[in-house]
Amino acid sequence: MYQGSCLCGGIKIELTGRISDIIHCHCSLCRKNSGTAYATNGFIQSDDLKVLDPENLLGFYEVKPGKKRHFCSRCASPVFSSNAQNPERLRLRLGILDSDISERPGSHNFMGSKANWDELDAPIPRYEAFEPARS
Repeated sequence: MYQGSCLCGGIKIELTGRISDIIHCHCSLCRKNSGTAYATNGFIQSDDLKVLDPENLLGFYEVKPGKKRHFCSRCASPVFSSNAQNPERLRLRLGILDSDISERPGSHNFMGSKANWDELDAPIPRYEAFEPARS
């Protein structure tokens, strides 16, 4: 079982099934929704997801008719997306997970929409915490 929570901890999730079709999505909608260069999403079965939301914080934004992005209304953490045409399959934002997962991403998608400043695998320094100048 995988567990996760939003930034403020008001919403917790439990996932009993597997995550499939994991991608790094560079489309403009995912970039805007995540505020980052791309979003990492995977598909799950809705029956495998338990949302623990005692304060009724789970909100949604309907991007297109029948397509909703669900998020915490207090801290704005994206949780999952749903599609009325395929309600048994949800797209989970993997950043919400607190558990390590065994599945791995299979591709970078919508590269034509990629942020122009995002250079995948650029030879820039990598640190375990803040870069030394911020210490």
